[in-house]
Amino acid sequence: MTPAARVAAAIGVLDDCLGGMPVEKALLRWSRASRFAGSKDRAAVRDLVFGGWRRRRSAAHAGGAETGRGIMIGWLRQHDTDPAAIFTGLDHAPAPLTSEETQLSGEASPAIRHDLPDWLWERFSRDLGADAETSAQALRDRAPVFLRVNPRCGDTEAAMGALALDGVEAVAHDEVAGALRVVSGERAVSRSQAYCEGMVELQDAASQAAMLRLPLQDGQSVLDYCAGGGGKALALAARAEISVTAHDISAARMRDIPARAARAGVRIELAERLNGLKADLVLVDAPCSGSGTWRRDPDGKWRLTPERLADLVRLQAELLDQAARHVAPGGSLAYATCSVLAEENDAQVAAFLARCPGWVQRDRMQRLPGPNGDGFFLARFQRGDA
Repeated sequence: MTPAARVAAAIGVLDDCLGGMPVEKALLRWSRASRFAGSKDRAAVRDLVFGGWRRRRSAAHAGGAETGRGIMIGWLRQHDTDPAAIFTGLDHAPAPLTSEETQLSGEASPAIRHDLPDWLWERFSRDLGADAETSAQALRDRAPVFLRVNPRCGDTEAAMGALALDGVEAVAHDEVAGALRVVSGERAVSRSQAYCEGMVELQDAASQAAMLRLPLQDGQSVLDYCAGGGGKALALAARAEISVTAHDISAARMRDIPARAARAGVRIELAERLNGLKADLVLVDAPCSGSGTWRRDPDGKWRLTPERLADLVRLQAELLDQAARHVAPGGSLAYATCSVLAEENDAQVAAFLARCPGWVQRDRMQRLPGPNGDGFFLARFQRGDA
C-alpha cells in the first residue's frame, strides 16, 4: 500500500469508530476485509488510526470536520505534512481537498486543544491544577514501551543485552529500579528470547514504581484482590519469597496467570472464592476510568461519561471495604488506580478513612502521565493499632 492508500484506509476505520465501534474492533474488521495488506501496512494503518483517535477533537478541528477524513487532514497538518500531497485521488488515495478543506480553522477551545471532552477538561483543570495541560498533552501521543526486569532471571544489564540480540534496544529507567524503556524494536519484544523466557515483562514504569513501594518480607502473604491478568501479582512475587494469591470476580481474566507465572519462575495461586482468607498485604487495583493510560486506550476518554465515572467510584468503595476484611492483623491494605482524577484517588481515600475510622494512611504516591510513565495512584493503609 502507498502512504496515501494507508491514509484512505485509516479514514474508513475512523469513520467506524465515530459510528460507535471500538477502535480495536474497527481495525480488526478492516484487516479481515483487506487481505492484500501486509504486516507493515497493517502496522502503519494502526498507527494512523490510533494517532488520529487520540487527537480526535483537535485533529477534527484542524481538518474542518469530525469525520475520518477531517481527522486525517487535521492529523497530517499537526505533523507538518501538507494533506494536499496525500489527498490526490490517485492510486487509492483519498479524493482531493475541497476548497473548504484548504481553509485553516480558527482558535480552538482549551478542551479541543487538549483533546478531552469539555466536562473532562474541567475535571483535569480542577484536579491537576498547573499540571493539567502537560498531563492532557501527554495523552495525545503514543505511549512509551516499558519493561520490568525479572530479578529471578537476571539484572538490568543482562536483560538489555539479551533484548539487543533480538533487535530490541532498551535503556534503564532514570527513576525506577529494574525498569527499562524500549527505544527501538518495540514490535519485536513479544518474540524476543528475553520475553519468552521470563527475563522481562511488559509493565508501565509507574505501575512498577508503585509495586516497589509496597513493603514485603520473606514469608509474608499477599492477596491481589482484583488481579486481572496478574501483572502486579507477578511484580510482587518476583521481589521476595512470599505466597501470592490472585483473585478476580471473573476467572476468565486470570486465565493467563499460570503460564506467565511459570515463565517468570514464581508461584501464584488462583482463587475465585476467598473463604475468609487473610493476607499480610491486600492489593486493590481497582477498576477505574483509566485516565492515566488513555494514550494506550483512547477509546476510554471518548466513552467515559459522568454517570459511568460515578458508577466506578461506587464500585471502588465497595471493593475497598470488601478487601479490608481480608487483611491479617498488622497487615496493610493498598489501593491503586491508573487514574489521575481526584474522585477516584484522594477523595476515595478520604471517604474510606471517614467510614472506617480504625484505619490510617501510611503512604501515598501519584504519578502523572509523561515520558517516564503513565498516570498512577497508590495509597497504603494500616489499622490504627498496627
